[in-house]
Amino acid sequence: MTVYLDGNHLNLDDFMSVVRNDETVKLTDEAITRVKASRQTINDIVEKGKTVYGINTGFGKLSDVVINKNELSKLQENLLKSHACGVGEPFTEEITRGIMLLRINALAKGYSGVRLITLNQLLLYLNSGILPIIPEKGSLGASGDLAPLSHMALPLIGLGEVYYNGTRMNTNEALKIVNIEPLNGLHAKEGLSLINGTQVMTAVGAVTTYDAIQLSKTLDIAGSLTLEALYGIIDAMDPRVHEIRGHKGQVLTAKNIRTLTKGSEYITRQGEKRVQDAYSLRCMPQVHGASKDSLEYVKSKIEIEMNAATDNPLVFNQNAVISGGNFHGQPVALCFDFLKIALSEMANISERRIERLVNPQLNEGLPAFLVSKSGVNSGFMIMQYSAASLVSENKVLAHPASVDSIPSSANQEDHVSMGTIAARGARDILNHARTVIAIELLAGAQAIDLHKASNILGKGTLEAYKKIRTVVSFVEEDQIMYPFIEQVETIIKNEQLLNDVENVVGHLDMF
Repeated sequence: MTVYLDGNHLNLDDFMSVVRNDETVKLTDEAITRVKASRQTINDIVEKGKTVYGINTGFGKLSDVVINKNELSKLQENLLKSHACGVGEPFTEEITRGIMLLRINALAKGYSGVRLITLNQLLLYLNSGILPIIPEKGSLGASGDLAPLSHMALPLIGLGEVYYNGTRMNTNEALKIVNIEPLNGLHAKEGLSLINGTQVMTAVGAVTTYDAIQLSKTLDIAGSLTLEALYGIIDAMDPRVHEIRGHKGQVLTAKNIRTLTKGSEYITRQGEKRVQDAYSLRCMPQVHGASKDSLEYVKSKIEIEMNAATDNPLVFNQNAVISGGNFHGQPVALCFDFLKIALSEMANISERRIERLVNPQLNEGLPAFLVSKSGVNSGFMIMQYSAASLVSENKVLAHPASVDSIPSSANQEDHVSMGTIAARGARDILNHARTVIAIELLAGAQAIDLHKASNILGKGTLEAYKKIRTVVSFVEEDQIMYPFIEQVETIIKNEQLLNDVENVVGHLDMF
């Protein structure tokens, strides 16, 4: 598969095929034409000596400083050097590919004025696996992701560091291995065009959103298995209940649970064992569904931003080079804070079901902490501790980053989005939520075994149970538990568990 970029039609699935599966990327002919036309406008401005921000002026508060024509290339190189102030651990190679892909797509729109050779160099690096070392921290989210994108751009002119074949090395060392020459400098506006945008926050948020969508389906699987382990009441999933409220995520979650538990002999009806279930069981459609609706909204905004022109100034034609503020990350910063809340709630309700499974006062006669001879064995007691710790940490991380702003550039940039902080927070909460859901799946499978019943599981939950048991055996007595969590996390993360279930019941519904 080859993903063609024209600046207008990139979607989340194609984005992930490049980021996660290393698909090849090419520009469309239309994009090439637009890039050339945009560059010609910049060349004309330089030749005429017209003063335009970012082309022949300083940057930020220094925008009133006019730069001599013979120093324009030095200006762009200095911009990258001075702005490469990122700190912290580097982004993963997966995220780095996403950053590069999104910056290529933004430049392919033809509103930035870069030379085609510069855009092709970035494309060549992506397709060749030459991935810049980009520190995670240091962006305010306006004027875009200046610091991390500077780290992305430095290798184009042979500076900075990169990963190649998983090894960190000097850029020129990697270029010698693949026999590629760096660019011989940058021309007017090119440095600014490479770094003025929201592609770092958007890449992090996009990968997180894709994984959150898959995790939301896995949450339905985990909740359904717990419902069976606790002899839950299926009447609460009746479609009539959810259709009269009308929220799509709620309706689809109830449908998923009915699909997953179809044929189960563990689920009960109203009045058979009790009149009502606790909210963490009965309200799965309402809670899981609200997160689904949130994810649908976030995905829609991310796909807009993936195809957005976020440069400054923007080159429209020979008579219109306009300095605006499309680099400001606020439209997606708010989304990523929303994403943090949606993911936190997914973990919150999962942890409450873990508590019901391990608590002998709540778990339908199962042994305390899901282990025989409790006392000498602690069983799953501290599994719930770990889940509780993660959901508590999520509550801190879920505080909105976008409500903060610190003025910069001598107060010229006096309101910023903090969108990259929001995106990184969402990624961290996603990782915690995945762990919590892995613990719920472990506890649910353990509970089913402890019932020692001949009851039949649901069509979908049976496949989930079987998959869990391929990596983790029944816990007869206390063992070192953390590898079990990691093993189930792995089959969630690589979508093996979800794929096995969907191969049997069909695709679970999200949107």
